[in-house]
Amino acid sequence: MSADAFATRLLAWFDRSGRHDLPWQHPRTPYRVWLSEIMLQQTQVAVVVPYFERFVAALPDVRALASAPQDEVLALWSGLGYYARARNLHAAARACVELHGGDLPRDFAALLALPGIGRSTAGAILSQAWGDRFPILDGNVKRVLARWHGVGGWPGQPAVERVLWAHAASHLPDARMADYTQAQMDLGATVCVRHAPHCLLCPVADGCTARREGRTAELPTPRPGKALPERQTHMVVLEDDQGRILLQRRPPIGIWAALWSLPEAGDAHAAHALADSHARLACGEALAPVPHGFSHYRLLIHPHRWRGVTPRTRVGDNDDLRWVPPAAFDAIGLPAPIRRLLDAAAQRPSPAPGATR
Repeated sequence: MSADAFATRLLAWFDRSGRHDLPWQHPRTPYRVWLSEIMLQQTQVAVVVPYFERFVAALPDVRALASAPQDEVLALWSGLGYYARARNLHAAARACVELHGGDLPRDFAALLALPGIGRSTAGAILSQAWGDRFPILDGNVKRVLARWHGVGGWPGQPAVERVLWAHAASHLPDARMADYTQAQMDLGATVCVRHAPHCLLCPVADGCTARREGRTAELPTPRPGKALPERQTHMVVLEDDQGRILLQRRPPIGIWAALWSLPEAGDAHAAHALADSHARLACGEALAPVPHGFSHYRLLIHPHRWRGVTPRTRVGDNDDLRWVPPAAFDAIGLPAPIRRLLDAAAQRPSPAPGATR
């Protein structure tokens, strides 16, 4: 099958079976395409849709995003994970206001220079928002092309990725670039899936090397495995007599950067000392550990809770400390596991008199 036939068949399939009702397609503006592409990185469409709709309702364009406080941006993102995406989105919007008149630039190099935009994302923006002829190579497209062309090796390796980029460019049609870009992603997401692909439904199956050679289960080559290390931390859950929780802003770099979380300590003894430094304590208790997985390690959180405490410190003297009522959690950026921890703690009855301090 020729490169032209690949694109022609894929577009015909897209007209019949592709996704045409995604919120960023109506209207398909550069801002909405950009936002959707960033949200869709390592995240499924079904998860993204409600976040996207809430985000654009609050921040409908580049200038609105650029002028928003970081806390608002992180609050709108809270729960999507990979929070560097939100911070880069915010920084890129501010750069667009400063350098490009408040709009995303219609230039590949200028897009690539913005925080959080790589080669595939820049191509997706240009092809979908303006119909410009640029390839993309997200995870779905890598899987389709690795199977169709029989490309072995982990796609994250530079040499393998270069081969896949060349194949991606070779299939570009002369028209309908927005539809073609979406069609590639749809094929990978709904037909050429990771496990047990639906080859009988694939519009380009008769030219697929992996199908012909019986290699669909082994392509693309998985990332070389390694055991993830486990780290542990102890977190302090302090609740005053008004029901407010003491939160602390995390450092501007690192995991959950600039989000609001719970004060942390290295062990249970240090957690008690930290709690005592912030409040006069009532009875406390150790809550069930909370596991959370990151891409490069596993974290086990040991929460320690005290209710009915009297604050010692004046948080007004420290911008990184804040007593927050649960009703206000949606207005700040909270990591998803911390929000789940706090929601679970709210359902747990108060410790009995005489409980461990």
